[in-house]
Amino acid sequence: MTLGPAFDSTLAAARLGEPWAWAALHRELAGPVRGYLAARRSPSPEDEAADTFLDVVRGLPRFEGDASDFRAWVFAIAHRRMVDAVRRAGRKPETPVGDEALAQVLRDVMPSAEQQALLQAEASGVEHLLGRLSERQRDVLLLRVVAGLSGRETAAALDMTEAAVRVAQHRALAALRKDLAHADAEV
Repeated sequence: MTLGPAFDSTLAAARLGEPWAWAALHRELAGPVRGYLAARRSPSPEDEAADTFLDVVRGLPRFEGDASDFRAWVFAIAHRRMVDAVRRAGRKPETPVGDEALAQVLRDVMPSAEQQALLQAEASGVEHLLGRLSERQRDVLLLRVVAGLSGRETAAALDMTEAAVRVAQHRALAALRKDLAHADAEV
């Protein structure tokens, strides 16, 4: 975490309910948590990220550890939230929004057609490559690369050993290299 030596005092202040401390912790981790959830194709990354931080607030009195342990703990919560959301989405599809409300939302947030095409092409390429990996390998790469967790933090978040994280990461990167080399050879 970039809070560095200020982490302990920030965590203590957050436990006392200081708004600035919560803002600092949230600012530090919200983006990487949302990125991880979105990359894992969580049904609603924003909602799961918000629920993750609600769980962090509830569990903070029981948390023990340093900044690295805190990051791992937050991502373990996010991972569990994502798994629960995927299970829920499979059991009960969301109620559709009315056509007019959906049209307004799309007008407000949609990029131009050109931007959409570029984003789709990039996303489908990355999605295709990640889709060829095992779920465990995807989780390891996303937590290490997107979220920026260390091997130790990733192991704690996914309830794995550090050695298993290193092996999964090595195998995932080797598979990606092989797929990219194969794709380059076809071009």
